[in-house]
Amino acid sequence: MTKTVDMVITGAQVLNVNTREFEATSLWIKDGRIISNLKEAPYLATERVDASGQWIVPGMIDAHVHMESSMVTPSELGKVLLQHGVTTIVTDPHELANVAGTAGIQYLIDDARQTQLDVRFMLPSSVPCVPFDDNGATLHAADLRPLYQQPEVQGLAEVMDYGAVERGDVDTLAKIQDAYDNGYHADGHASGLDAHQLNVMRNAGLDTDHECTTVDEALARVKAGMYVFLREGTVERDVLPTIGAVTEANASRFAFCTDDKTISDLMTEGSIDYNVRLAIKSGMRPALAYTLASVNGATAHRLTDRGRLSAGQLADLVVLDNLEQVQVVKTMKSGQWATETATKPLPFTATKVQQHAKLADFKLPLLTGDVNVIGVQPNHIETDHLIEKVAASDNFEADTDQDILKMVVVERHHNTGKVGVGLVHGFQLKHGAVAGTIAHDAHNIVAVGTSDEAILRAIAQITATNGGIAVSDDQQILATMPLAVGGLLSSASYQVAADQLADLKRAYQQISERPMTFDPFITLSFLTLPVIPTLKLTARGLFDYASFDLIAVERTTSKDEQSKSISI
Repeated sequence: MTKTVDMVITGAQVLNVNTREFEATSLWIKDGRIISNLKEAPYLATERVDASGQWIVPGMIDAHVHMESSMVTPSELGKVLLQHGVTTIVTDPHELANVAGTAGIQYLIDDARQTQLDVRFMLPSSVPCVPFDDNGATLHAADLRPLYQQPEVQGLAEVMDYGAVERGDVDTLAKIQDAYDNGYHADGHASGLDAHQLNVMRNAGLDTDHECTTVDEALARVKAGMYVFLREGTVERDVLPTIGAVTEANASRFAFCTDDKTISDLMTEGSIDYNVRLAIKSGMRPALAYTLASVNGATAHRLTDRGRLSAGQLADLVVLDNLEQVQVVKTMKSGQWATETATKPLPFTATKVQQHAKLADFKLPLLTGDVNVIGVQPNHIETDHLIEKVAASDNFEADTDQDILKMVVVERHHNTGKVGVGLVHGFQLKHGAVAGTIAHDAHNIVAVGTSDEAILRAIAQITATNGGIAVSDDQQILATMPLAVGGLLSSASYQVAADQLADLKRAYQQISERPMTFDPFITLSFLTLPVIPTLKLTARGLFDYASFDLIAVERTTSKDEQSKSISI
């Protein structure tokens, strides 16, 4: 008796990732899985789909993403990513975890269950990312252990505290061991690490990295035995500078990720499909690019049931009209064509913005005017350590001629009153301020502006909405985007969130001197992350990655002496 299957797709050129070649064949699908990739098979199909003249590739996989950076909930994010051929994401929920602890993680898991998109969770390893950060929660190994009972959990997310790994911190090593004890693995974070330090990470069991910005860095990680996720996010534009590391011989060690990308960029540029587009444009064979976008990410994360269009695999696939331009016709997830379902984000009430900052907290007296300044690197999350001269004053606010502005970080989780004040170059504001509750990874309030009054006005606005982003001029708020879910995510639809983000960008252009060449909001949000070189600002003050210590804004002593003179 002939076996009946649900569907057969015929006529297309189908990617075989095992040979990295396209084949003229058919795909036979039953109960959400592929049961044959032979052109002719002894099955009777209930539905026949003719894909003549088209290409079919495996569903794309984002190997490392903080979904919170999209600024929408998982259920809304899924509606967009499926349109772009992404069927699985491997996410590190450490943004909302830093705000709300395990309640934040559970919220994301629950909301993600509303979408066809397969969301796999790597439990956040670094909450806080460093012991001296002022975030909303602390998660130890014992706090994470019960979450391995959730079917969506896939392992341990990027371990960012290299110092904890090197000194053998008991809790950090327990988190890594728990991942392996549950049959999973642990992601690394190797920003700025040398060859010896990579070996320290590997000895601890960390087997991936997504922080490469050069070909040499990528190859060093491959040589150390790591999988490398080539990243293209809103700020982290690293695919073109690193794609040259990939060869036919070592390609199995590379996959693609976005890490951090806003909803507006996901809608206009795309997700992993954009990484593929860039790779092909750089000269990579399409078959190889789509292999990096699918099975390689699955292999790195031990997802053995996806990434290949062969018997026994999930029927996760993408139909394309144009191979080089990655023009997605439709996406299939587990044997079902993806459609936009009428879901709404789940409510979130676990946190509240708490702060009592006032103008006096922003005061920055400078006796000499010789200062350390955070230098923005457009489209990168690393910064430059600039040494500049500004006018001495009893309260420095801004030097718009040199594009040196005041930046503040206000603790918002426990109402401690901590306020860090520093200086930044690169935002090119002529008046007004920007403030937001997205500030990696502690997610306190971060703001930059030309006057203390404008900074305080923007901060007051996002406090009133219990989180968000606001742009102010010298008199009023020009635009705002409420982020009701922990101060990180919008509770609105992805279309509304994208419109609000567009309004913010238009408002920013009103207070800026030049056309935007980078995303100012995401850039600002990363200027507080101490585990990325080089100068960053926290609620405790200016942090120097090179010395891994706080330093003064004013250079009254040598750089080395400064780092020793301030206690974390």
